[in-house]
Amino acid sequence: MPKSNPARNQKLRQSIAAEAARIIATEGQRSYLTAKQKAAERLGASTRNGLPSNAEVELELRTWQDLFGGSEREQRLLELRREARSAMRFLESYRPRLVGPVAEGTADQYSRVCLQVFSEDPDAVARELMEHRIDFNQERRKIRWHDGSPRELDVLVIDRDSAQVELMLMVGREALQPLPSPIDGRPQQRLSLADLDELLSYSEADLKIPPPRR
Repeated sequence: MPKSNPARNQKLRQSIAAEAARIIATEGQRSYLTAKQKAAERLGASTRNGLPSNAEVELELRTWQDLFGGSEREQRLLELRREARSAMRFLESYRPRLVGPVAEGTADQYSRVCLQVFSEDPDAVARELMEHRIDFNQERRKIRWHDGSPRELDVLVIDRDSAQVELMLMVGREALQPLPSPIDGRPQQRLSLADLDELLSYSEADLKIPPPRR
């Protein structure tokens, strides 16, 4: 039986992570696991020694975006954050928090605006949307809680001209705790409306793009 070569294995993990990042960036694949499996298959690599972690893929994704994303991706990120700000203002009474790629800066043309909205009434947000005649679809999202147990959350998805906006319904006191990040399992980064306003003020100044008229 051939001996394991740690240096070779690490190089292979990095190659798989880089290819998985390219798949996510160029093909719109949202599942890190699926992207890693596709990457390994394309490279003809055995997964016996394990696939790279999501954090390794995320690092390669940021590198890829820095090299190839350019001003077009920065403009798209700015548009998505503006869309998030508009939705958060509308839903301000539900204490919305921006999470995911748009909050973390890794969003691209395939990304949704992901908001968490909080209420004791699980139907309150849906009623709010219906009262304003805003069409939406409903999904169920599987997550893994901090203790490793599986959970399912309701998600309302709104199709806007510039982006899809998903509203993850956070119901009850337990939902106040930040969800585990799907990337590294740590508490997920959440931006308030004030946080996003500050972030946008810097982004618009850096890109020298005038803010939209209100």
